[in-house]
Amino acid sequence: MNQRQALVAFGALSQETRLHIVRMLVVSGPDGMAAGAIAEKAEVSPSNISFHLKELERSGLITQQRESRSIIYTANYEALGGLIRFLMEDCCSGNPQICAPAAAVAACCAPATKEELQ
Repeated sequence: MNQRQALVAFGALSQETRLHIVRMLVVSGPDGMAAGAIAEKAEVSPSNISFHLKELERSGLITQQRESRSIIYTANYEALGGLIRFLMEDCCSGNPQICAPAAAVAACCAPATKEELQ
């Protein structure tokens, strides 16, 4: 990930509803969530959720796919891991053991548990 991509991603995440959406999609895993379910769970109107989903998709942090009549959104784990790696790439002046826990998260990028999101 380059600096421009990181800035777009951070810009998308700097809004409360969008950050909440990304965290929900991380929890939902590869199955993702339909736009209506995201709106309901985030307590946001369908038109408002559409705006936020477009911004997140433009940033590359989420992806969408059509399944029958629904659009399913999923977290882009590769992009999220890339964002973490971007932040940590010059970690601790060459002492990787200091930031090893964060590096492990970036390498794995496993979905967070529901408890971690609360």
